[in-house]
Amino acid sequence: MDTYDVIIIGGGLAGITAALHLKRENYHIAVFEKQDYPHHKVCGEYVSNEIVPYLESLGVVLPKNIQINEMVLSTVVGKSLRAKLPLGGLGISRFALDTALYARAVAMGVVFIPENVVSAAFVKDTFLVEDQKENKYSSQFVIGAYGKRDALDKRLDRHFTRSRSPWLAIKAHYKLDTFPDNEVGLHNFRGGYGGLSKTESGAVNFCYLTSYESFKKEKDIEHFNKNVVAKNPYMSHFLDKAEMIFDSPLTIGQISFDKKKSVEAHMIMCGDTAGLIHPFCGNGMAIAVHSAKIASQLLHRYFMDPDYQRHQVESDYTLLWENTFGRRLWTGRQLQSVLLKQGISGLAMGTIGRFPTLLQKLIRETHGKIIETV
Repeated sequence: MDTYDVIIIGGGLAGITAALHLKRENYHIAVFEKQDYPHHKVCGEYVSNEIVPYLESLGVVLPKNIQINEMVLSTVVGKSLRAKLPLGGLGISRFALDTALYARAVAMGVVFIPENVVSAAFVKDTFLVEDQKENKYSSQFVIGAYGKRDALDKRLDRHFTRSRSPWLAIKAHYKLDTFPDNEVGLHNFRGGYGGLSKTESGAVNFCYLTSYESFKKEKDIEHFNKNVVAKNPYMSHFLDKAEMIFDSPLTIGQISFDKKKSVEAHMIMCGDTAGLIHPFCGNGMAIAVHSAKIASQLLHRYFMDPDYQRHQVESDYTLLWENTFGRRLWTGRQLQSVLLKQGISGLAMGTIGRFPTLLQKLIRETHGKIIETV
């Protein structure tokens, strides 16, 4: 049985960031990631500048990217608002960003295991992990960083898996040379909303979230885009002028925005596995990276301080998660509930338009400050 200090389930932003941080402290780390690198993921591809100095301090060489400093919001009928982003962000695909982190982790000696984890049991102060090929591993800690939803959630009997979620996400890259480099757009349509922003390749990422109730009334994605998404004038212009680069869109279902526990069965959960911020806020990638830093620092303290106990790690992480991200997640839920209601979204946009400082306040509520380097 292979033994590690920390096993990380999931090799996305949160998982690899935690691996880099802990490997920097010379711990024996294994990351389970079932997909080969590089690969695309269903994700908005705008990332706040708050995480850039921290990633660079871990030795990550960020690939070429697009500098974004302006946000555009529009309602179903195309009523819009523009605002400057105080910190700004990068337009960069998960294909490029995850690959950059992966290359750095491999260079540092992080072990990657290309298997799916089927169980992670905490027995006598040790985790026993088993993959789909029945290989067994052990570690002192496990970090769950496997994304929005996984079969492992069912095994852990996490409460949000007990009911069906009404949300479906769809993503593709498009070619549209006239799309502004510095802009991230968040556009409403009936039963959902989508984000538009350029990536490092010049392609425009269009990733949207919709309810099953709205989607099932149409035959397929093509008809849904034409008959629903394009009712928003912004999206009508985009879909009419843009050319899809992907062979077909990527999709993911059963997306839950229910509140999750940040520690489950003694596993430390990071990123979307601990809590999913609404895409309106455009900040999920920054939360993933920041949560990995918090978890890694606590685990390092545990290994270095014999008086610091496991239960303290878990309680401190739970508290820090809530204090750092709780308000952002709550604001995202409230913002979505307002902007998806056609009867009041126009009124809300009008109110925000008359009071520009209100929009800046919403941006600050859903974004963090520059993360300290290590």
